[in-house]
Amino acid sequence: MIRPDLSTPIPAHIGAAHFIGIGGSGMSGLARMFLARGVKVSGSDRSDSQNLRDLEALGATVHVGHDAANLGDADTVIFTGAIWPENPEYLLAKERGLPIIHRSQALHWLIGGRRLVAVAGAHGKTTSTGMIVTGLRGLGVDPSFVNGGVIAGLGVSSDTGSDELFVIEADESDGSFLLYETSIVLITNVDADHLDHYGSHDAFDAAFVRFADAAREAVVISSDDEGARRVTAGLSHANVVTFGRAEDADVRITDIVTDGPVSFTLTHGGRSASARLAVPGEHNAINAAGAVAVLISLGHELEPALEAVAAGFEGTVRRFELHGTERGVQVYDDYAHHPTEVAAALSAARTVVGEGRIIALHQPHTYSRTQLMAGEFAHVLEELADHTVVLDVYGAREDPIPGVTGELVSGAFDDPERVHFVADWQEAADYTASVAREGDYVITLGCGNVYQIIPQVLESLRTGEGSESQ
Repeated sequence: MIRPDLSTPIPAHIGAAHFIGIGGSGMSGLARMFLARGVKVSGSDRSDSQNLRDLEALGATVHVGHDAANLGDADTVIFTGAIWPENPEYLLAKERGLPIIHRSQALHWLIGGRRLVAVAGAHGKTTSTGMIVTGLRGLGVDPSFVNGGVIAGLGVSSDTGSDELFVIEADESDGSFLLYETSIVLITNVDADHLDHYGSHDAFDAAFVRFADAAREAVVISSDDEGARRVTAGLSHANVVTFGRAEDADVRITDIVTDGPVSFTLTHGGRSASARLAVPGEHNAINAAGAVAVLISLGHELEPALEAVAAGFEGTVRRFELHGTERGVQVYDDYAHHPTEVAAALSAARTVVGEGRIIALHQPHTYSRTQLMAGEFAHVLEELADHTVVLDVYGAREDPIPGVTGELVSGAFDDPERVHFVADWQEAADYTASVAREGDYVITLGCGNVYQIIPQVLESLRTGEGSESQ
């Protein structure tokens, strides 16, 4: 991977922009907004996708595969940290002396000094950002936004609004969230991750303190998360708004009911309001509390803010997203790729599966995280899923680490009868179909390409590949 140098000057005039890795949810959202600004856009990605086709329909020149010829007459190159230093387009851009900026710098250019709400945290960023955006729209505000995933009710991950407000999902993984000039910061949690970049838990916490204290107007932060409490203790900011279940939370959540789509009550300033979301899971009630706390910090009242979030938010793509049903088995996908996220996704599924079982189809993400957290993944999966199928590791930006495969996760289960490691995808799909029975949920878990196995699982269910074995 290429680590971003955020000190690289951002050109005032972008000219023709070329995106290396344009097909990702974040990069495609940026490219869409560049097109809306009238910028000439080109880009490449290693595989074809609907994002590429959509961008092409909007006027972008897109390429499948990376090749130096793809660079064309670009004036500025925008890259994601997932690309390798040997990328031929990146190398040619360096040879030509073109400005080469990280995607966070491209987003900084787009924001252009507008009033910024930035959402950060190890988990819940995409959902919380989506809740803020849909809530604002329900309140009659038209913000610009860039989210890390498609907001289901809007059908896009980014859009250019007419108001001064700009809402973004800020990425803490490489420190780039420190680049932005924020007005309001939302920190969903501070669950240490990405220690390959930060080096230590203390450095990770310190980055969040810097991010929060730089906010011009307010810091909205969890009252419940242990890491968030550490960060809060280190803040010098004059306006800190807490949210959560704690008795002293400024926006306090109570009466959480999880028998289906989650319902709850929020209390702020002596006033209370209740709502039921369209999505399940206690974690989504907590995400909603944070989003409403942001809306209150923007000057909106509790009751209409909560109503706008509850009425407008339908979920985000790749967050407990139903893809199909075959033989009475529902097949979902979730982006969860950290033990805490996996626990939240499976707990939410448990509230709606009824008498059915949960079969997790887990793809470990990155070799370093798998090596570090294999035992934690195994514990969560064994505790909350009825059966788990483990695929091999999705390496993303990393080189393989000898001995690190999906078997590290499956081998850490206490009961080997409840887990099955299968490296071959078709075998994994057939095995999953053989285990599943009517009323069960199959849930793919991971932020790599695990969702691409879903058609194979549905086809195996449809054709009855393998008989029920459990």
